[in-house]
Amino acid sequence: MEQNAELGDFLRTRRARLSPADAGVAPGGGVRRVPGLRREEVAYLAGVSTDYYTRLEQGRHPNVSEAVLDAVARALRLDDDERGHLFDLARPRTTRPRRHRPERVQRVRPEVHQMLDILNGVSPAFVANHRQDVLATNQLARALITDWDTLPYRERNFARYVLLDPVARELYMNWDEVAEIVVADLRLEAGRHPDDSLLKELIGEAVVKVPEFSAWWDSHRVAQCVHGTQRFHHPVVGEITLHHETLAFPADPGQTICVYTAEPGTASAQALALLASWSAPDATRGDDASRAPRPGSTVRPE
Repeated sequence: MEQNAELGDFLRTRRARLSPADAGVAPGGGVRRVPGLRREEVAYLAGVSTDYYTRLEQGRHPNVSEAVLDAVARALRLDDDERGHLFDLARPRTTRPRRHRPERVQRVRPEVHQMLDILNGVSPAFVANHRQDVLATNQLARALITDWDTLPYRERNFARYVLLDPVARELYMNWDEVAEIVVADLRLEAGRHPDDSLLKELIGEAVVKVPEFSAWWDSHRVAQCVHGTQRFHHPVVGEITLHHETLAFPADPGQTICVYTAEPGTASAQALALLASWSAPDATRGDDASRAPRPGSTVRPE
């Protein structure tokens, strides 16, 4: 039932954002009581009956075909992430019931650790799984964002850091943008992994503790954190703008590497080089530098 409700809410928010003019249909007569497209207009664009689409939006059509879902996706002008999310909600993967097992610790291959070490002098980088658990990092990533290695295992999560650590709001100059795309990624993965208890736990904690979270979650925006620009106000090197790219490992399903780079010849590139020098294990720093706070450092209760 929960998945059916998610499907209905998702479809309603997607048609609410489209006007008849956007969709290329005549607005029709009478007062429009809902924003965006009416159900009958979506049904017309998808080539199905209004009753059929209504039952789909109400979660009362469990055997919907791939062709119909494709037609609805086109009618609502869904992007690739949204189309995938629609399929995840309408046709969830079914698995044979099995007894609960402890969460398996994911391992990062030695070759990937070597890649992180090679990048360390020039690019912050970290490896994460589908729920944004941070599995491995290089020294420069820990210097830029936070020292994941000092956190308890269950707290080594990028989404948890961005949303729940107050230091993140100071570190990210565009925190709202970063946090909103993090929430969009969590919703996408929640559709793909509806039985992930740790993911549900993280989302539930964010609902309670992050004032902005509910509005972002209820918007049903879905997107992957695949690339973008992030602006930092770093306590050691000041303002720095970096581009990030997230790449998947085909040999390690669910694992991705996020790599940050600065545009060559810019002040940000100089700041990143300074941070790399400052954070190097054998770096020699003056008294002022050695006393500078590391990003993400907080006093945590024991």
